[in-house]
Amino acid sequence: MEQFGLASINSWTFPIIIIWTLFWKGYSLWLAVKNDQKKWFIIILILNTFGILEIFYVFYIAKKKWSDVKEVLTGPISTKKTENIE
Repeated sequence: MEQFGLASINSWTFPIIIIWTLFWKGYSLWLAVKNDQKKWFIIILILNTFGILEIFYVFYIAKKKWSDVKEVLTGPISTKKTENIE
């Protein structure tokens, strides 16, 4: 890691950065597909910005609120509603 100037980063910091980036990248790509925004999908897929571009997209382009993001973080994976057959 010293080769990349990361010698001062603790051993637990790097995995946190990876998880942070993967969450924002995955969520923003999912929103771009859901909103049929192919150009944003390509831009987000190619550029690695440690979540900065992804966060910009989520809050300013997709117009999501923090409560929407919290729901994704704490809610169930599937949001499909099932019908109860009586």
